[in-house]
Amino acid sequence: MNSHSDAVDESLSPLSLKSTSRKAVLMLAYKSLGVVYGDLSTSPLYVYKTTFSGKLSLHENDEEVYGVLSFIFWTLTLIPLLKYAFIVLSADDNGEGGTFALYSLLCRHARLSILPNQHAADERISTYSKQGLADTSQSSALKAFFTKHSKFRYGLLIIVLLGTCMAIGDGVLTPTISVLSAVSGVRVKITHLHENYVVVISCIILVGLFSLQHHGTNRVAYLFAPVVVAWLLCISGIGIYNIFRWNHSIYRALSPAYMFRFLRSTGFEGWVSLGGVILCITGSETMFADLGHFSPHSIKIAFTFLVYPCLILAYMGEAAFLSKHHEDIQRSFYKAIPEAVFWPVFIVATLAAIVGSQAVISATFSMVSQCCALSCFPRVKIVHTSNQIYGQIYIPEVNWILMCLCLAVTIGLRDTNMIGHAYGLAVTTVMLVTTFLMSLVIIIIWQKWVMMSLAFLVFFGSIELLYISACFIKIPEGGWIPLVLSMIFMGITFVWNYGTLKKHEFDMENKVSMKSILASGPSLGMVRVPGIGLIYTDLVTGVPAVFGHFATNLPAFHQVLVFVCIKSIHVPFVREVERFLMSRVGPKEFHIYHCIVRYGYKDFQQDNYDFENRLVSKILEFVEMEGSEMTLMSSPNNNVLDIHVVRDSLVKEESMEIMKAKESGVAYILGRPHAKAKSSSSLMKKFAIDIVFSFLSRNCRDSDDVLNVPYTSLLEVGMVYYV
Repeated sequence: MNSHSDAVDESLSPLSLKSTSRKAVLMLAYKSLGVVYGDLSTSPLYVYKTTFSGKLSLHENDEEVYGVLSFIFWTLTLIPLLKYAFIVLSADDNGEGGTFALYSLLCRHARLSILPNQHAADERISTYSKQGLADTSQSSALKAFFTKHSKFRYGLLIIVLLGTCMAIGDGVLTPTISVLSAVSGVRVKITHLHENYVVVISCIILVGLFSLQHHGTNRVAYLFAPVVVAWLLCISGIGIYNIFRWNHSIYRALSPAYMFRFLRSTGFEGWVSLGGVILCITGSETMFADLGHFSPHSIKIAFTFLVYPCLILAYMGEAAFLSKHHEDIQRSFYKAIPEAVFWPVFIVATLAAIVGSQAVISATFSMVSQCCALSCFPRVKIVHTSNQIYGQIYIPEVNWILMCLCLAVTIGLRDTNMIGHAYGLAVTTVMLVTTFLMSLVIIIIWQKWVMMSLAFLVFFGSIELLYISACFIKIPEGGWIPLVLSMIFMGITFVWNYGTLKKHEFDMENKVSMKSILASGPSLGMVRVPGIGLIYTDLVTGVPAVFGHFATNLPAFHQVLVFVCIKSIHVPFVREVERFLMSRVGPKEFHIYHCIVRYGYKDFQQDNYDFENRLVSKILEFVEMEGSEMTLMSSPNNNVLDIHVVRDSLVKEESMEIMKAKESGVAYILGRPHAKAKSSSSLMKKFAIDIVFSFLSRNCRDSDDVLNVPYTSLLEVGMVYYV
């Protein structure tokens, strides 16, 4: 391993982010404010406005204001504080969080994975750690159920993809509603300003935001935390001011009795308005999703001691203002700001909206990257934008698609109330998926009683289902947006995963027989040309069909042949020393090897710095290790000195052969498969394979782009496989 790769691996190591010192925890808590809580902290911009839209705005009694505040208080307390901060954050995967972290934990402990190229040696990876608790009868029964019924494993994957696709939809809605809500505040002071100007300004900010993504957030990240801190202090200070000026007794609304009184007095309209209340916890999922960049203690400290109390004070202050100004209910946030500090707060609000949008955009890039790693999304170009912050990436295709969708929603809807209805449905769906996965984690991984899992699922699931039901009523008024987006993303992920699995089945059924290779003799009946040939395959064992197709059309290949399998496994990261797994194909004189390059679902797979030298180094290490094993296995009656001499001679000879081949050059041999549905297939399957999968295959990044293969050394072998 060269010094450059060591330096990069060390600088990007997630383990380097962890520290037990109090100073380090407090520093991480401070940094988390700008990354984790940008979205959550800007929710006061639009919560009351969206909640009191529609017929509920006709209710002008203080009881309605008190009831909404009570719902906001208990929702913030039960979901972000109790569920995420004190329960979900404990379910990390080697320090990583998010939907894929929970899914990977379940796949490792209950063998739920449907990734086709798994290998027994994967379980010996250090990050493939399992908790040492013995299975209970209930966890064993649940594992056996999933093992027996494969349809439920696919169902679990669909649930995970649904949550992921809804979260990707957040990447469209969060920048739109945050920026538009912040900019619309200018109309409070400039009353004659037309709505079109607000939309134009919002679009300009969004275009600028997405245009800067290729630089990465590392250069401006140091500004994020101060902006969020300033924003939280502003809204909490304004909240305290409004409480003392307008309504000292607003604290009474914290009683849960006001929630029941609110629903009793408002009826159907009050229930529908809960689709706006849920917006107070938008961004809560990032507390768990961004766990890998911080630590559970730092995230808990930041939320418990700063974010949570500041948000409560902000909502209480705005409710106190509303209790005396029912006519300002659609502009309550900016109307409640004292005249002297309006413009500074407006500027900070706009900056905070940009920070919150940036965090969600970066999270979307990360989710798409993880989907690619698990063969659930077409290949895309992934650019690492920082050598210091692990996981900070940029995906050009996704970035511009998100920008176009954001502009379309901003121009098409214009109304933050309608966008809020769409936003609420996406947020609650993601949270419900997390709740379901956590209930499985409690049984399978934590080995707790099934009643505890059911209590968690019923308690938090019923709360989230209540909000989802309210959001469904708003589907005609904007709630259809996340449904359409998620269905499109779901269709792409499912078809791509299905086509990839079918390709792997074809490769498994058409592997080249080792018996036929051995029968060909040492020369394999073909011409061996100087150099090293790297044949990329999805198989972890055996000779791929592309090799037979290549040898049939061109009966010559390189003197050293390496079958390279780049695969993902259900762990977040794979240490560099464990990344390569070498084996030999056929007798030694064939000089054919098999190399498995393993990545975690959060590893950066395009970081193929100095790949050729690293691969040759690993082959030489394998040859040396194999020679040592040959010595140990030798008969004790043999002369030890003679054994060492013979071993050293053979190892040296093979190593020289490999180095000589390396000097002659390296060629990359990639298969270019084309999938076609069988003539007997159903119309749905033909549409999925012949049209959708074929379209995605033609328009996604080629394998050579993703692998950074030099074009001057590339050979492509075309194949057609029927599924």
